[in-house]
Amino acid sequence: MSVPPAGNRQVSLRGSSAREITRDALLQKVSEERQLRSHLRRAAAAALSIQRIWRRYYVIRMVSEQLHEDWRLLMNEPNIDLTTQWISRKMLRPFLFFITQPCSWYKGQRSKTVESILTCFKIILNSINSKDASKNLCSFAVGMPEERSIWLYQAKKLISLCSFILARCDHSCFKDGSMVDMTAIAMRLAVSLTDCKTWKSLKSENTRAADESVESLIEFIGTCQSGTYNCVRQYIKCLGPHVTSGKKSSATATATATATATDDHFVITASAVTLALRPFHSKKAERGTDLNGASKEYITLILTIPYLCKRMPPLLLPALKHISVLQPCLNILLISKDKIFEDIIKLEQSEVSAVGATVIPCSGWALGNIVNLATNHDDLSNSGCFIEGLDFCLYVDVINCISQNLLESFEKSKGMSVGNTAFHAETSIAEEGDTNGSSMRTLFMDLLKPIYQQWHLRKLLTLAKEDVSCSRGTNYDPIRSLKLSDVVCFYYHLLRIFSSFNPSIGALPILNMLAFSPGFLVDLWGALEISIFGQAIQNLQETGHDKQLATSSSGEQVSSTRQRRNAKDTATKWANVLQKITGKSNDSEEGTMPDNILISQQSNDDALTLWDIEAMRHASEGIGKDLMCMMYLFCAIYGHLLLVLDDIEFYEKQVPFTLEQQRKIASALNTFVYNSFVQNGGSYSKPLLDVSVRCLNLLYERDSRHKFCPISLWLAPARKGRIPIAAAARAHEAAFGNFPGNNSSGIPTRSSVLTTLPHVYPFEERVQMFREFIESDKASRRVTGEISGPGPGSIAIVIRRGHIIEDGYRQLNCLRSKLKSCIHVSFVSECGLPEAGLDYGGLSKEFLTDLSKTAFSPEYGLFSQTSASDTSLIPSNSARLLDNGIDMIEFLGRVVGKALYEGILLDYTFSPVFVQKLLGRYNFLDELSTLDPELYRNLMQLKHYDGDVEDLCLDFTVTEELGGKRIIHELRPGGKSTSVTNDNKLHYVHAMADFKLNRQILPFANAFYRGLSDLISPSWLSLFNANEFNQLLSGGLQDFDVDDLRNNTKYTGGYTVSSRTVKLFWEVIKGLKPTERCLLLKFVTSCSRAPLLGFKYLQPSFTIHKVPCDVTLWASIGGQDVDRLPSASTCYNTLKLPTYKRSSTLRSKLLYAISSNTGFELS
Repeated sequence: MSVPPAGNRQVSLRGSSAREITRDALLQKVSEERQLRSHLRRAAAAALSIQRIWRRYYVIRMVSEQLHEDWRLLMNEPNIDLTTQWISRKMLRPFLFFITQPCSWYKGQRSKTVESILTCFKIILNSINSKDASKNLCSFAVGMPEERSIWLYQAKKLISLCSFILARCDHSCFKDGSMVDMTAIAMRLAVSLTDCKTWKSLKSENTRAADESVESLIEFIGTCQSGTYNCVRQYIKCLGPHVTSGKKSSATATATATATATDDHFVITASAVTLALRPFHSKKAERGTDLNGASKEYITLILTIPYLCKRMPPLLLPALKHISVLQPCLNILLISKDKIFEDIIKLEQSEVSAVGATVIPCSGWALGNIVNLATNHDDLSNSGCFIEGLDFCLYVDVINCISQNLLESFEKSKGMSVGNTAFHAETSIAEEGDTNGSSMRTLFMDLLKPIYQQWHLRKLLTLAKEDVSCSRGTNYDPIRSLKLSDVVCFYYHLLRIFSSFNPSIGALPILNMLAFSPGFLVDLWGALEISIFGQAIQNLQETGHDKQLATSSSGEQVSSTRQRRNAKDTATKWANVLQKITGKSNDSEEGTMPDNILISQQSNDDALTLWDIEAMRHASEGIGKDLMCMMYLFCAIYGHLLLVLDDIEFYEKQVPFTLEQQRKIASALNTFVYNSFVQNGGSYSKPLLDVSVRCLNLLYERDSRHKFCPISLWLAPARKGRIPIAAAARAHEAAFGNFPGNNSSGIPTRSSVLTTLPHVYPFEERVQMFREFIESDKASRRVTGEISGPGPGSIAIVIRRGHIIEDGYRQLNCLRSKLKSCIHVSFVSECGLPEAGLDYGGLSKEFLTDLSKTAFSPEYGLFSQTSASDTSLIPSNSARLLDNGIDMIEFLGRVVGKALYEGILLDYTFSPVFVQKLLGRYNFLDELSTLDPELYRNLMQLKHYDGDVEDLCLDFTVTEELGGKRIIHELRPGGKSTSVTNDNKLHYVHAMADFKLNRQILPFANAFYRGLSDLISPSWLSLFNANEFNQLLSGGLQDFDVDDLRNNTKYTGGYTVSSRTVKLFWEVIKGLKPTERCLLLKFVTSCSRAPLLGFKYLQPSFTIHKVPCDVTLWASIGGQDVDRLPSASTCYNTLKLPTYKRSSTLRSKLLYAISSNTGFELS
């Protein structure tokens, strides 16, 4: 091993080499050390602060306890001279120091504290009652400035202490007599200090000085620094709503103790109310001095107490309702509403754990309390009045202001996250099991009861019509007068509040009152009509032109002349053309519009323009707030009234509106709703749109059942802006979530139009959309590999002609949605032999039509006809007695769905009552006339019966005969013991109709719907009403247009349009009866009805094929014609027609062939 030279050796004399550290690591290390030093400094500072706070607390506690002991010894000394100086300096100064320390109220010190307070307060009260000025503490209030300052300081402290004691007095305190005594004496002291009239030593020359001192003290009470109103709030909230009856806790041992507790409780409550109302009865208030501070505190902390009036003893309510208290509060609420609502929100947040603050917001309680304080009402007789001297304009404006704030808070809460349920979840969608929250909402709605009593509405409407100016001595708009728009906004807000905060029955109480108040709805529409159609409408009605234009000839000429003269005036144009269209006066009793008028309107472009109301074309953006409130209220009330308005009232009596007015209402709502969806879809007012849609749909359904509007009215708004049929179909599917992968941002508004207002599209276009839905569904199924057409893989079934229902049910019912696939039918004749023919669609059509004809026949027992004059079908009650009756009805639903899916028309129609249930819609009273005319007439007689209904001995039950048994159903809980009276007869009429139209038919409708929805999506059927559904199912009329058939017929085998036999055929067809033509159509196509949109949609096309038949020479000379019968190939919709030479022969052979009903075997 070699050793390096001595000069190259390096020796480290500092020991082991240090580890190298990077720059970043060094900086990180320095930073961490700096943070550690900073943390240690902050920890040391925090420890010093905690030590200082603890030392301060400890020293104050020790000093307080020592002072307390010394004070007690002082009070126990005999022969104390209780002068004013001694009371102020020796007794009150130490007392106010130790009594305001938290340690004095600890559990171990509480008894001594209560004893000391009682001792001190008794001495002060005795001093105040002393006539000797040297011994009366309140003599300081009129003394030297220094004495007055001392008195005011100590009085403020005493008031705060008395308020604090009041806040600690709750139900548990009544078990402790000393706490009750302390609270009672504290409130007596507070009342005495704030009323110089109770000072026995006060002389007349010192009255002014005393008043000034008391005014300063009362001014302090009205500030938040005193905490008086907050303590009064806490005390009143502990009372509970049943305290007013005088009942007390069961812990009271004896009757004497109970009476004492009741008396003390009333004294405490009365004193608390007196103290809270002091600022409103002070000298400053009498001089009209500003009471902003006290009013704000009173509104924020007192008027927001849940069910305030129900907590108060009845004797104290007049003081709270006095105009001198209520008027300043209402005035300042409007002037400083932003600040007050901000304070109320802070109060809610501080009381978020309290049930009353979470279920109903504080602003809601303020609303209910103000309504109760401003009115005197009797719940039993539904009578009442407003308090004397109330400023009605101010009252209405305040209610509108609070209501708007409450609704805005509710809307904000709906936008919060699901987890944040402190307000919304407990306000509108609380769980049913939350009995506490439910009782809170019930009490809140009970507070608003005066609002839905008719005297309240009548008074406001009377003032609005008289246009009486509001005389008020305040600085809030002294020249304003009450208007109809103010009353409308009042009930607009309250209606929405009831809908939001009363989930059990919603706005029914207020809707019932408004809907049945005589004249209110008519006045409301009168104001709306002028706003929408212009003043010319009112002038026209006043001058009586409606009657002058009653006759069609002269009326049309006058109307046309007026229209040309005032073409630029939209309102006048409306009035004149409307007279031309209706052609009848307001006195007319016709229930429907003449058919020729309805038909002419459909193609009249002027009428389309007329029914598209210009004022409504900009939707909610084109109307002001007052008009929006008026529209909302009108739609909500009228939509509610339409539920109970029968056809006699609507069409014959024409109440509350004439049919002409009904058309105006329908056209205005139709235009408004359509444009609300189309223009700026997210900017419209959703509440207004919801009630408008509901009212419009009720009018449209009534018109669908019994025409009173021209067809052009419903089509007018969309006459120029309808999107193409395919695009509309895709939009509608996307709205229901049935169309995959479509997130187009342009879809929502258009799809909403088609979903909500399908009637703005002509029926023919909606039928095309329906077929578009089906074609789209078939295409999607082909993508997944399902068989959608004839050929290998289709569902093969064998049907015996004598057992068509049993074989169909057994082979097809289990397929459910797979029934959409193509089915291949093979028939077996009644002889047991397979029938000839290949099924390329014709045999399956024949199978469906024959099956439905047999199964829907009344003789089969599943369905029955509604009446002798109506061939519509409805499920029979006897179906439930069959073993598989409900299952068979479900299967027939699939049969109908298959027919609709394949475009096969069936030879029957359903009752509108049944179709309404299939479409998910409710059946109303007048639908009963199509189901049971006799029962309907009896119910109408009962509804309009002027005598005493109790004489009829009716109850809320209905008897049903089923299978030889009589079954009694109650129309409502306890119906057997509830007699029908004049007060509830309307309820009975609608309950009976509901049973017949909805409850009784519901199991069958549900079963049929399950089968139908396996093949047809409910969203597809939502485009149609009940009558249109029947047309979709069975076609239009019972006959067809021969010319339309001839224009869409093909000829094969040598026939042409000009062939002699072809000409004879069309001659014979025109001469046949409608029923014979339908038999011919069924013979060729297996369906007796024409395609809904015409024969150009028949697939395959109707074809006449030539069948050559040679006739011998001698037969021709003898005049003999062809003997062969016509035959048909339903697979191809082909008529095989021999070459007849005479029309008589062709007619007889054709009638024989179509009447034989033997399929392919005939020829």
